[in-house]
Amino acid sequence: YEARRGKKRVKRLSQSTESNSGKAHSQRLVHVKSRLKQTPRYQTLERDLIEYQERQLFEYFVVVSLHKKQAGATYVPEVTQQFPLKLERSFKFMREAEDQLKAIPQFCFPDAKDWAPIHQFASETFSFVLTGEDGSRRFGYCRRLLPSGKGKRLPEVYCIVSRLGCFNLFSKILDEVEKRRGISPALVQPLMRSVMEAPFPALGRTITVKNFLPGSGTEVIELRRPLDSRLEHVDFESLFTSLSVRHLSRVFASLLLERRVIFIADKLSTLSKCCHATVALLYPFTWQHTYIPVLPPSMIDIVCSPTPFLIGLLSSSLPRLKELPVEEVLVVDLVNNRFLRQMEDEDSILPRKLQAALEHILEQRNELASDKEEGVVSEAFVRFFVEIVGHYSLFLTPSEREERTLQREAFRKAVSSKSLRRFLEVFMETQMFGGFIQERELRKQGVRGLFEVRAQEYLETLPSGEQSGVNRFLKGLGSKMKFLHKK
Repeated sequence: YEARRGKKRVKRLSQSTESNSGKAHSQRLVHVKSRLKQTPRYQTLERDLIEYQERQLFEYFVVVSLHKKQAGATYVPEVTQQFPLKLERSFKFMREAEDQLKAIPQFCFPDAKDWAPIHQFASETFSFVLTGEDGSRRFGYCRRLLPSGKGKRLPEVYCIVSRLGCFNLFSKILDEVEKRRGISPALVQPLMRSVMEAPFPALGRTITVKNFLPGSGTEVIELRRPLDSRLEHVDFESLFTSLSVRHLSRVFASLLLERRVIFIADKLSTLSKCCHATVALLYPFTWQHTYIPVLPPSMIDIVCSPTPFLIGLLSSSLPRLKELPVEEVLVVDLVNNRFLRQMEDEDSILPRKLQAALEHILEQRNELASDKEEGVVSEAFVRFFVEIVGHYSLFLTPSEREERTLQREAFRKAVSSKSLRRFLEVFMETQMFGGFIQERELRKQGVRGLFEVRAQEYLETLPSGEQSGVNRFLKGLGSKMKFLHKK
């Protein structure tokens, strides 16, 4: 990372970002603190993991088809099949599930009015997110395909709704659904029943379900839940095809300050993949706010919300978007690699040398790892966060109740770079940072994700003895983070 930071880029960035930096920094700090007062609650992964215990792999599975209410009208999406038929849980769950079932067709076919019967269609996979009243999320994993048959016909969407964010696992299930749908629709429900009745997999564990294909005998399907699903099955290629590295770094910076971002694309799959990949770039942090990879046109007024969001819109919704009173938003045109609206300070948010290093590696990603681009991309962003907060564990001190508490000011001042300390001053006020620290304050020793592994590797590069005391650590940190030295 240090070897590829690009000195010339540093100089160019410093020239373009120094003006009004003090005023901009103060404005950002005030803005982030005021937002935290409005929405002080945040979820943690620890709470989510507790909720997931004894949970089914998915909550329900539906098939959505297009129909006309009357001759000459546009097509309307409707749920034509549902499994299980009865949602046998608490009243609150049933009421919330029923509300979601009403909304799902619009997410499966946000482009319903553009469809007409066709002869051929290559199946496509996309996803959406439903947010509950308590801030909880349910993921919709969709496979749009053309039913087998002759003549012109309309596509259907097979949709799995789950509390678990595991894109690769559900993509594999949808592969099996599509395979059975091609043979006979009657084969789909037995498979989904088998998946629902399977034990909920622990992190990194594999479960098996019966195949249910004719002639398969005792064959089973293996479904594995990854150790850390936030970096799993992320399609970075679509993101880099749509955006330049410089534009991507500005989007990334905006999300770190929990701003409002809207993606515009002409395909559902592009919106879904780019939103998912962008959120994955935030790892090990979690986007705590509104997240709608594909927003149905009928719900477009949501973009007027004053709270942070990441929302995807189809290009057909752009004329309507321009009419709405949307303020302080970054509108990203994925079709033409440009910003339609911006705050104008996006290039001065990140510490300039870290930004230069990150951009340089992303531009060299193909040369660095030919066919392993995803690994280079995720490792580059993980390293970015290691440089910023990788020393957090040294400042988690136990309290009288055996809980750990972050020594915030000592943590921030541990880095000698003035620009990094200024960035941390703002970033530490975000809900993302709050959730990250709260989770680690509560977390017991156990399975470590990629970030913890990389952070520990980084700390181990410090000279022996420097970890034995905070003062010695503070003294040596600057020399190890070479491009974070004082100006």
